[in-house]
Amino acid sequence: MIFSCIFVRRMMYSLQAHPGRAQSSETPTRTGMRDMSQHSSFRRRATRLITTGAVVATGLLVLSACSTGAEEGGDSEYGFAAAEQVADSPITVWVDASREPAVTAFQEAYPDIDVVLETYDGNAGGSGSFQSKISLMDQAGDGWPDVVFSTQQNDAIWASKDTPNGEAGFAAPLNEGFIDQEFLDGFADGSLDYATIDGTVYGLRNDLAQTVFYYNQKLLDEFGYEVPTTWEEYAELGDQLAAEHPGYILGSMGDSFMTYIYYGGSESPVFQSPEAGVFHSDTSDENAQKISEIIDGMLENGTLVQDSFFSAEFAANYADKLVGVPGPVWYTGAIFQGGLATPAGEIGVAPPLSWEGGDVAAGNVGGGIWYASRHSENLEAVKTFLEFVTSADEFQVEASSGYPAYTSAAEKWLDKQAEAGYFVNDDFKTVMSDAAGQIWGGWNVTPWSPETAWAKVVIPGMAEGESVVSLLPAWQTELENEATVNGYTVE
Repeated sequence: MIFSCIFVRRMMYSLQAHPGRAQSSETPTRTGMRDMSQHSSFRRRATRLITTGAVVATGLLVLSACSTGAEEGGDSEYGFAAAEQVADSPITVWVDASREPAVTAFQEAYPDIDVVLETYDGNAGGSGSFQSKISLMDQAGDGWPDVVFSTQQNDAIWASKDTPNGEAGFAAPLNEGFIDQEFLDGFADGSLDYATIDGTVYGLRNDLAQTVFYYNQKLLDEFGYEVPTTWEEYAELGDQLAAEHPGYILGSMGDSFMTYIYYGGSESPVFQSPEAGVFHSDTSDENAQKISEIIDGMLENGTLVQDSFFSAEFAANYADKLVGVPGPVWYTGAIFQGGLATPAGEIGVAPPLSWEGGDVAAGNVGGGIWYASRHSENLEAVKTFLEFVTSADEFQVEASSGYPAYTSAAEKWLDKQAEAGYFVNDDFKTVMSDAAGQIWGGWNVTPWSPETAWAKVVIPGMAEGESVVSLLPAWQTELENEATVNGYTVE
């Protein structure tokens, strides 16, 4: 029956798209996907033996059964039409390289659950790998992974929607019976919002990405400087550092995620979706203009550079010259303990920068999300996996470089950092946990990211010596063009 529904749905979809033709041209492309040659042969025989009218009539009869949930078992204890469950069947998990330790830890903790690990780019291509791969599998009606980790926060928007041929979307609803509400309540307030569509949770947040201000206490003491608390003081420190200690820096603009740090963290209304299907961007806003002027001034005096934080050049040139920088809490492991290999006892953590006289407003720089597939044939194993990788000490505390979204794990992660004596200030735990609740709500999640327009317009412009202020109108235009392409009304 499962094959019949998939086959007839595809045949009906083909007839709608190509009237008078009953044969589909869709073919699977993923390695390991079911061999469809027998299916194609069957379709050819069906086309020779029956008329298109008969195909339509038969299709309608079978589709009536499929539409009631026959294809995937109807409503279930999980709160959605689940696939027929196969006990002890393996689960396929897609992760990026940084999340491989999560899978390894799970396999050690649950050796009886068979996990097939597949590493991909983590959806670093934005609208690329995750969505495009799943789209091909939707067309083929087969081959879906059971769990996917994505570095992007906007995937729930498309993954929750029905496919063009009427099938349910890839992502399984999690709060309608699948995951216990008591477990969901353990996540930090607001951390599941980006994966929640119309009250339904479609993904579990792996880590939070609130911004703070990191500083090198050793260098500040050597130079006699104080930690800045406002954007204005940050700019003043840049002028002083450039004049007195040229070659030392306060950050980089070489990565497209700087949009979240400098514009989200400065309350600049550049990327807003005030209601569904509506987009608003205003780079002429006072805050957007002021932060851009600060960036331009620091680029000119050399205290902001254009090398990517993740480049070998940055580590080689600035490992011992980074005096301070605004950035997400995942800089702890990814930048300081990782690429720069900054030893313990040098780095401190201060609250996010604010405007003089204004409230603290942290930026939000990512934070990956785990998705379960509604097509999985072993949902119990998927549930066990999701709960483990988001909350268990073995990964979130012991092996993750990021600040866990699960509150109890976050507390232990902070305790671990304290025990290691990595940070110089005793109150860093309070600073980081407070910042998690200070994220500015003025930026919203859409099917596209502000990073693509920044990478297309602003980064090349900066490389050619153009000021960021002068590039703002072009950045806004590109953002609005992307909104239009995605079906949004530009306000």
